[in-house]
Amino acid sequence: MNTSSASPTPGELHAALPTEVEELSHSKSIKSTYVYEAPVRLWHWVNALAITVLCLTGYFIGSPLPTMPGEASDHFLMGYIRFAHFSAAYILTIGLLGRSYWALVGNHHARELYSVPIFQREYWHEIGAMLKWYAFMGPSPGPYVGHNPLARFAMFFVFLFTALFMIFTGFALYGEGTQAGSWANTLFGWVIPLMGQSQDVHTWHHLGMWVIVVFAIAHIYAAIREDIMGRQSVVSTMISGYRTFKD
Repeated sequence: MNTSSASPTPGELHAALPTEVEELSHSKSIKSTYVYEAPVRLWHWVNALAITVLCLTGYFIGSPLPTMPGEASDHFLMGYIRFAHFSAAYILTIGLLGRSYWALVGNHHARELYSVPIFQREYWHEIGAMLKWYAFMGPSPGPYVGHNPLARFAMFFVFLFTALFMIFTGFALYGEGTQAGSWANTLFGWVIPLMGQSQDVHTWHHLGMWVIVVFAIAHIYAAIREDIMGRQSVVSTMISGYRTFKD
């Protein structure tokens, strides 16, 4: 942790969550602090790449190209698209399992993906302040060392829940191809009759992709906007691990 001559104001300390208040109060002043450990940063970028591949290939699986020139035997395009989709799905799933393990052994910022203090009144007050800030209706709530309250809510209730839904429905559909007795059909085959039929699962799985797309757009917008207007590093923090306060 590096130090500078400027101390956080009482308002900034009030805006931080309890664990972040403790971090800020341990030093008279803060310029940057180590937040995200290497496994968290690696998971973030690998996960982003896997989701990009899944969305692109998933779109063409749901809406394939109408035709290809020449003989059908000369092409294996959909086969390659499906292979890329399945491979990215494995990477997404294994990455989430590894991220879950690191939430147990990493620092307290690594646990933010799985812990949301929804029973704290102050937490909801801070979410309201963040919504006003993003809507250009209020001032910046102040610096947060880890995820801000709204980001924690979105990561848990939107990203994590949707990712788990996509894993379960995706491997259920994958199990149809690998047929009865395969590990995918054995572990996830129950999802299809639970949701009605195969086409229902396809439809919900496809809709889940658009939820992820909307989340990614909002996530990228918020990160870049916070980097510029929030006066604290966001994008570079997920590269270096250090949160830098610019004021």
